[in-house]
Order: sequence, then structure tokens, then C-alpha cells
Amino acid sequence: MKKNLHFVGIDISADDFTVSIFMNPALPLKTQGPFLNSSEGFESFQQWLRSHHVNASNSILCLEATGVYGEQLCYWLNVQGFKVAVEPPLKVKRSFDTKGNKTEAVDSRQIAEYAFRFHDELKIWQPRHEIVEQIKVLLSTREQFVQQRTADMNSLNALRRKVVQTPLANQFYQTNIQNLSKQIKDIEKEIQKLIDQDSDFKNTVSLLKTIPGVAMLLAANLLVVTHGFTQELFYKRLAAYIGICPYKHESGKSVYKKPRSARYGPARLRKLLRLAARSLKTHKKPYQYYFLQKSAQGKESALILNNISNKLLKIMCAIIKSKKPYQENYKSINPCILS
Repeated sequence: MKKNLHFVGIDISADDFTVSIFMNPALPLKTQGPFLNSSEGFESFQQWLRSHHVNASNSILCLEATGVYGEQLCYWLNVQGFKVAVEPPLKVKRSFDTKGNKTEAVDSRQIAEYAFRFHDELKIWQPRHEIVEQIKVLLSTREQFVQQRTADMNSLNALRRKVVQTPLANQFYQTNIQNLSKQIKDIEKEIQKLIDQDSDFKNTVSLLKTIPGVAMLLAANLLVVTHGFTQELFYKRLAAYIGICPYKHESGKSVYKKPRSARYGPARLRKLLRLAARSLKTHKKPYQYYFLQKSAQGKESALILNNISNKLLKIMCAIIKSKKPYQENYKSINPCILS
């Protein structure tokens, strides 16, 4: 696969980007930049690629996930037919020695070499569905407004406890809280409206909402993470990506720690799963019994809630794949028994 294939590493920032071409360790890397992070810079970048006989059919371009900085370039390259991989920065960083110089040229060379070494693990980037992208922005905006409202509520409570009251400050905080609450509700209505515009999204979200503990926000966040319920629908991979999959840490007789989840990944989805697990533990008898049983065995409450989150995620993945509503008394039967 790697024969005659060019691996182009791109180190991008808000204003410009630097690129390097890697074919194999025996050949020197070609580095050029910076190119402007704009349509004019993209055209110059493509001309430079052509001068080195690099085109959409014989190359893979790789860059680190840097938020919105690389978004415009990814869309532009996708339209031109190039294969683009967007990789986690930490994964790229851990593939090289942390000592030495750090410049745009060095980073672009490392990204190009990383793409060559791990070409079989690269995931080709695809733009999200327009509705999914809009829902993602609205969910992020809602989360910021919720945090801001919480901060204002805490500040208002603190001011109300003071001996000397300042009515104007209290009024401003109260007004902000009311405005934020209204905006949060408007965002939720708009998210539901966007989901209803696509029949597949609407039907799948409706099926997910039949699961106890699953509401529109949790379903919408899962929709965004799975790119419209099309990617990462394998429960174990999804749990690991979200950060609720426990990992062992032990070696020989001297190294041992309790298995813990990584707690990185989409924090908003992880938080909603934890809240849903708390709701199930409080209101649903099977989960109440499970929580009490594990507590009697000496398990920590955080571990039990994490187990419930995993169980809930597993059910959600099964519902999406089967396209059938949740059945409370459903029991899975091993096909080997039936045969």
C-alpha cells in the first residue's frame, strides 16, 4: 500500500500552515511553508504539491485535530478529492521523542512520518452532515450557557448572603439568569427542530428516547459523536472513546492499581451518561437492586454508576442497530442454545 504513496504532514495554526512530504526513510523530506490559512494559501499549496508530483490519487494528507483552525483546509481538500486524516495531537506526540527542537517545520515532518508509520490506522476524514454540524455547534453553545448560568447563580447566592446588599448587582445577575434560561430552552427547541428535519435522525432519536433515562440531549450528543449514527456503533469502541471503559494497571507483583476509566473524550456525553445512570439508580427498581447489591459487595458508588453508564450505552447501540424500540422485559437468547 505504501509503495509510491506520498504522506503529507501539515502543521496548521490560525494564520498559516507548514507542510512536509514523506515517501520512505531512504529519501529526504521535502518541507515548505508557511502557506496562508486561506483560499489563496490553499491554491499555492496545491501548486507546490503538483510541482512534486503529488496529487489526490497518490497521497494521504495528515494533520492534527486543532479545532476550527484546520476545518476550512479539510473541507477544501475534500472537495479537491484528497484523502485527509485528522489525528489526535497526543497520539502523534507520543510517537516521537519529546526532546529536541519544536518548530512548524519539525512538527510537519513528524506528522508526515507518523502518517507513514501508522498508515494502516489512519481514518480518512469526512465532513459531517450539515444538520449534524449545526447540532454540534448548538450543543456546545448550550453547554457554555449552562456553565455561565451556574456561575451567575453561584455569584447571586453569594451576594444575597452579604450583610450590605447591592440591589442593582442582584438585579443584573437575576436578569442574566433569566435570559440564559430562555436561550437554553430556545436552543433545545432548535436542536429538536433540526433533528425532525431528517427522517432517519428523527426515527432513531425517537427510538432512543424509549430507553429509560435517555432524553433528547443524550440522544443528540450521541448523534453528533457517531456522525449521524453512522460511525463507531460498536459498543466497546464507543465506550473507550467516550472514556467510560475501565483499564487495568498491573504488572508482576509490585505494580497494581484498581481498574479506572481514562476520563477523556467527549466530556459532555460522558456527563449526560452519568446523569442518566443516577436517574436510573434512583427511579428504576432493577438498577436500584443492582446498585444495592454491588454496594453490599463493597464496590464504590462511582464504579457502580460507571457500570450502569456502560449498560445504558450498550442498550443504545443495540437499539440503533436493530431499529426497534426498547422492551423493558427483553431477554437476549444465545443463538447457540436455539440451534
